[in-house]
Amino acid sequence: MKGVILAGGLATRLRPLTQVTNKHLLPVYNKPMIFYPLEAMQKAGIKEVLLTSSPDHSGDFANLLKSGEDLGLKIYYGVQQNAKGGIADGISYAKEFAKNEKIVVILGDNIFRTDLKSSIQKFEQKDKGAIVYGVRMPTHSRQYGVIEMDSKGMVLSIEEKPENPKSDIAQTGIYMYDERVFDFISTLKPSARGELEVTDLNNIYLKEGSLQCERLDWWIDAGTSYDELLRANNLVAEKVKTGEL
Repeated sequence: MKGVILAGGLATRLRPLTQVTNKHLLPVYNKPMIFYPLEAMQKAGIKEVLLTSSPDHSGDFANLLKSGEDLGLKIYYGVQQNAKGGIADGISYAKEFAKNEKIVVILGDNIFRTDLKSSIQKFEQKDKGAIVYGVRMPTHSRQYGVIEMDSKGMVLSIEEKPENPKSDIAQTGIYMYDERVFDFISTLKPSARGELEVTDLNNIYLKEGSLQCERLDWWIDAGTSYDELLRANNLVAEKVKTGEL
């Protein structure tokens, strides 16, 4: 199984911090933000990772991470030409890299402590399907995609920023897909905001009844605003000092 980390986008909400650099290179406590998803990949047993970014910043990632040897990984680099193409568009760049293997995808601004290794091992044994990851957010789930799931972890619905959420499970930026994912992406049409939406991709698996949800115990979306970046720095500092991360 191979790993894909998406580190593109314009991050206009974080300017001027991102005027001359990519948001995933901003510090979160004692290391650049991009280190957290990379370390999660390595901890989960992934050996090869494709990191996609925009044309302006791909060289910055290569200068920092090089071949990935220091992190125990082999890192490849991809350039997402359309910075506004969306998450599904970013995933599509991994088609040649994946070489008909299943993939695990992590957005570059997601920080969490759950070890994905056991889930990856179980997913590799499955014939088909996809996994999304959610986290309980009783008061803020409506700010994200909201996942409704049954007692066996099968996804019943995913709604983007609903007025009346059907659950308190917010969708995070961690996904696992079978080998068909690139064929499914090729059928997607841009949304009203011009992106290939990951929710549309996930709904293909949902409709065939093969979409599952795994739960995280702790998660931060560090790159959405100044406040979230500050919160990420404070929470990560606390958890590192207490040995929880």
